[in-house]
Amino acid sequence: MVANSTLTGIERPVHDDEIIVSKTDAKGRITYCNDVFIRLAGYSERELIGQAHNIIRHPSMPRCIFKLLWETIASGKELFAYVVNRSKNGDHYWVLAHVTPDFDASGAIIGYHSFRRSTSRAAIAVVEQLYARLLAEEGRHAERKVGQQAASALLATILADKGISYDEFVLSL
Repeated sequence: MVANSTLTGIERPVHDDEIIVSKTDAKGRITYCNDVFIRLAGYSERELIGQAHNIIRHPSMPRCIFKLLWETIASGKELFAYVVNRSKNGDHYWVLAHVTPDFDASGAIIGYHSFRRSTSRAAIAVVEQLYARLLAEEGRHAERKVGQQAASALLATILADKGISYDEFVLSL
């Protein structure tokens, strides 16, 4: 299942009273998604279940943010992040995501769940600037992994200069 590769530039609204919910297995394949997720993503439930969650990845999302997300949740911690997602038809929508691991009775991670809510235009404006810088850094390098590492280092420097963690940055907006 491949999303439309053309971006429409149209933003789908996420209403203040909506919560977008999805769950994945330990490899990031969707095992559950609520009706709000289905509506915003533009896929049917049947099209989504079993697919990698990155089916809704927007090209404006820096890879280094997903690297940070996966490292954090794979270590058993939660993460808050601003994310722009792509709908099947090329529309997009911004959310504040709260991603947490799911554990079995022995404490092993068996999957992840994410709750996403609407966010303010002011927060999006700040995040868009940061993500544009990170994407530019990723794009300066011929090798994708080297670009991701360079952007991760840039993000660490930006946060260190502010004296805050990524979570503190996200929650300050």
